[in-house]
Amino acid sequence: MMKHFKFSREIRVGLLTLVTLAAFIWSYNFLKGRDVFKRQRTFYAVYDNVAGMMTANAITINGLEVGQVSRMYFHPQQPGRVVVELFMSNDIPIPRNSAARIYSSDLLGTRRIQIIPGDSPEFAESGDTLIGQMQQSLQDEVNDMVEPIMRKTENLITSFDTVLNVLSEIFNKQTRDNLTGTVESLRNTMASLENATLSVDTLVESQKIKLARIIDNIESISANLKQNGDNFNRILSNTASISDTIARSNISATLSKLTNSIENLEKIVAGIEKGEGTVGQLINNDKMYNELEASSRELKLLLEDMRLHPERYVHVSVFGRNPRKNPYQPPAE
Repeated sequence: MMKHFKFSREIRVGLLTLVTLAAFIWSYNFLKGRDVFKRQRTFYAVYDNVAGMMTANAITINGLEVGQVSRMYFHPQQPGRVVVELFMSNDIPIPRNSAARIYSSDLLGTRRIQIIPGDSPEFAESGDTLIGQMQQSLQDEVNDMVEPIMRKTENLITSFDTVLNVLSEIFNKQTRDNLTGTVESLRNTMASLENATLSVDTLVESQKIKLARIIDNIESISANLKQNGDNFNRILSNTASISDTIARSNISATLSKLTNSIENLEKIVAGIEKGEGTVGQLINNDKMYNELEASSRELKLLLEDMRLHPERYVHVSVFGRNPRKNPYQPPAE
């Protein structure tokens, strides 16, 4: 009886050990995402950078979890690239050209792998390599969006600083003083304009009656012009008639005759200047002028003597005149 009891105890210990070992193996595989009671498939994907991916991270298809990341290691033939082993525990068909994309599942940056089915008619089998893709995280996308804005902001700040420096150089003390003087001059100018406007208003107010009279006179003149419009029309008609008469007259012939007369007159004047003719000799010859002047003086003396002593020249006598009586004597100068 004792021997049979001992044998039963060993069997129990062995069975307990097998159960414990099986439970340990099942728990280990369960923690790694493997279900030993289902069909297991393994796929691979190669990435340049896994960007925070860890083992046991979930694998999803259309948002449904279908497996876990089993392990990760460097590619033996492609240095720097990382091979990710994908462990899937279902029978969903996956096209051969499907992609395994790493993406961020939340704002904390938790990485997952999303299987994007392709359109190949052939399906991938366990051990095949899928296309590895990387989707930027939300932080990376924000950084990519913010980085250009930051660069533009830095450039804007630099430009603004440059503008401020230029303005500081332009608006120095002398410029500020000039601006102050300019503003003061503008203020004085505005005050002068205001005074001038006030003076004009005062002048217009004081001369309002005269302005009204001037306007009345202008209106009266305008009325007179309107009333005498027929007279102005007749005057314009007469002027037009006169201009037509002048246009019809032979002005060209008259001007031609006038031109000929002027030319003849010029010839006469030229002859006089040359001393031709009596007038020319009289003007240019001093001897002839002197002789004429002497003859004129003697004729004047003769006439004066005839006036004073007419009996010398006119004698009425029956018996004749005695030539020795009252002979001719030259008149006194």
